[in-house]
Amino acid sequence: MNNWIYRGNWNPWRRKPRYPASGSAILFLAALVYQEVKFNTLGVKIDTTANQLVYTKPYIHTMSVKMSSKLNWLVTHTSPGAIVVQHWLTENGVSYSLAQKYAQTGWLKKLCSGVYYRPDAKGELKPNWVDAIQAVDMQLHVPIHLAGLSSLTHQGLSHYLQLNREQVWIGVDNRQSLPKWFREFPYQDWFYCGNHKLVTIPEKDLKTITVKGKELTVSCPELAAYEVVDAIGKQISFEHVAELFQGLVNLSPTKVQTILERSHSIQTNRVFLFLSHHYGHQWAKRLDESGIKLGSGKRQVVKNGRYNERYRITVPDILSIKNVEHENG
Repeated sequence: MNNWIYRGNWNPWRRKPRYPASGSAILFLAALVYQEVKFNTLGVKIDTTANQLVYTKPYIHTMSVKMSSKLNWLVTHTSPGAIVVQHWLTENGVSYSLAQKYAQTGWLKKLCSGVYYRPDAKGELKPNWVDAIQAVDMQLHVPIHLAGLSSLTHQGLSHYLQLNREQVWIGVDNRQSLPKWFREFPYQDWFYCGNHKLVTIPEKDLKTITVKGKELTVSCPELAAYEVVDAIGKQISFEHVAELFQGLVNLSPTKVQTILERSHSIQTNRVFLFLSHHYGHQWAKRLDESGIKLGSGKRQVVKNGRYNERYRITVPDILSIKNVEHENG
C-alpha cells in the first residue's frame, strides 16, 4: 500500500466514512460553507484548523432574516420622504446597528445623528416641514400641531398666498421640548404659538387634515382664530387678522365660548370679541361674555389707533368702530 499521509480527521479507507463519498463530500462541504458565509441559516461552522464540520444549534432569527423582516416593517410604516428617528426605530425593534446597515445599503439616508429619512427610488425626494411635524408628533409623541395662520390656510380659510418660503405656525407647550434637529430644520422658518395663555387644549380643539398628502394634527378653526389674535403685534398685524375674521362666518359658538373661558389673556379675549362683533357674525351673538375674563383698565393694542369703549382697546382707524358700537348698543 502506498504511504498516504492525510492530516485531517477524515480517513478515506474507513469502512464507515464520517462524511459522504468523495465527490458528493466536496459539494456538500462547499454548500455548507456557502450557506455559512452568505446566510448562516443552518447553524454550521467550519473549523479550518481541525478540518472539521462543527454543528451548532440551528437558529431562525439571523441577521439577514431580521434585516429583511424589519425592512418590510419600515417600508410598510413609512413613505418616501418620511423622517425616521432612532428612538422610534428602537421602540419597534430596529437597533442602532441595524439602522446603520439600512443607511449603508441606501434604504435610509442620514440627516443628522439619530435622524434619517426614507429616500424615493430616484433619490431626489427630500423631507419637508410636514414630515418634520409628523415625526415629532407620531414618533416622539411630543404634543405639537399646525396652528394659527398655517392652520387656517391649509383649511382653506385664508386668502393670503405666501409667495416666498412658507413660514409655518406650530402650537407647542414648550419649544425647548422640541428636538434640536427640528428647531434647526434646514431652510425652514417656524413661528411658535405657545398657547400658555390657555388652561388646556383638549382633543376637541384639534383635528386631523391632509397636508401635502400626509395627515397632520391642526388647530380647529376656532382655536386657530384665537392663535392669530394672540399673535397680533408679535407676528401678524391687526389689519391682517381683521381680514381673516371677515371670512370666519361658520365658527362654532360653543367652541369659541369654551376657548375664551379657558383663556387668561385679557387683551386676546377683548380683541377676539371685538372682531367677532365687528363683522356681525351670527355665532358671535350667542356668546356669553359673563364667563369670559375681560379684566379692567384700558389696553393699547395698536399705536395711534381709535379707542373702543365697549372693549377698552385701541384698534386701527380703518375699522368702522361707530357701526360696531351702534349694532351692539
